[in-house]
Amino acid sequence: MADVALTAAERELLDGAAGPAVALAMRLIIGLARTLGARSLVPITSAHVDGCLHHGQAGLDFAERLVELGGRVVVPTSLNVGSLDLLHPGLVRLAGSERQDARRLMDAYTALGATPTWTCAPYQDARRPAFGEHIAWAESNAIAFANSVLGARTDRYGDFVDICAGLTGRAPYAGLHLDENRRARVELDLSPLPAHILRMDAAWAALGHLTGKLASDRVPLLTGWAERVPEDHLKAFGAAAASRGGIGLFHVAGTTPEAAHQGDAVETVHRITPAMLRAARDELSSPGAGRLDAVSIGTPHLSVREFEELAALVRAGEAMSPNVEVWASTNRATAKVAESNGWLTDVEAAGIRVLVDTCTYVTSVLRPQTRHVMTNSAKWAWYAPVNLGVQVTFGTLADCLTSARTAQVTRDPTSWH
Repeated sequence: MADVALTAAERELLDGAAGPAVALAMRLIIGLARTLGARSLVPITSAHVDGCLHHGQAGLDFAERLVELGGRVVVPTSLNVGSLDLLHPGLVRLAGSERQDARRLMDAYTALGATPTWTCAPYQDARRPAFGEHIAWAESNAIAFANSVLGARTDRYGDFVDICAGLTGRAPYAGLHLDENRRARVELDLSPLPAHILRMDAAWAALGHLTGKLASDRVPLLTGWAERVPEDHLKAFGAAAASRGGIGLFHVAGTTPEAAHQGDAVETVHRITPAMLRAARDELSSPGAGRLDAVSIGTPHLSVREFEELAALVRAGEAMSPNVEVWASTNRATAKVAESNGWLTDVEAAGIRVLVDTCTYVTSVLRPQTRHVMTNSAKWAWYAPVNLGVQVTFGTLADCLTSARTAQVTRDPTSWH
């Protein structure tokens, strides 16, 4: 293992000058740095903590131990989704000790000084890291978005490491913090795809799923599309690519800030055809799914633009069928904007339930009898069959709402040809 060179200030943190919680956190950060072969640590400007979901006693014990030791974050630190919707406690079906422990974990992270954002999409906040800033973000889609769309620098961090970075203001200087690891290794040529396909939200989610399959954990470069890709499409792409593969950074020619001059290190080129994209779309749907029980949108959390689009589509048609649960997940800040603009009222009046602080595939939200769910999220479609034991149909947002109104899956097949 590499020997990690510490500055005098970092040595003081390790020796306990800032308290026992920071000393503990420094030991973990240094241990990870040695494992990764890092020669030094890098100061960070923000952290995003993924460990807010209650998965068991170890996570709760660790967070509460840091609180007992007097820990406080030293950089702005946002929090990922928890297991509860704290604003609408009746929407999540947890009871007894399970609910209590979930709340204790969320309380512990706020006691450490982190901001209770409770969102998987911290990049939708007004305060976003700037190009070139070193950060320590966990949550796979947030990592991909920060690295790729914002040009900030974070490696793929997970539970425990994320909060330790927030407490110390340091991360291992390795992985995607380094120039040499940010170069594209595989190219996806999108020129065979028709323009109308690449303007669809769901197409970018399916394309992300395909990219994760083809690139695995290599940095991909997307070429062959002249238009600038909207942020919400990049969000859907990155979430799918990070879920299906191990992608923490991607480049899109003409859109993302580091895409120029990325072809030098490319090892493989794939020409993406409509048939390949349709196959990726079909991989995200369960074969032979039965009647439709629910629809879930907002994974990652709906942005303000997406919520506005949802409200417009809702106003343009009938209410949702009473036989289909429809859930829209978002963060508190977006929900507040939606409320002030009247969009929240329109959406709820149509029979759509709005969930904040959490997501429908990570905690008990859907009805126990739910067997078949439709979504426009490739990430949700990839994880939910295992997490929830449900069948899934993947489609566009418009397809999801049409299906929710009729209580049967309806997709526009012409949009993918």
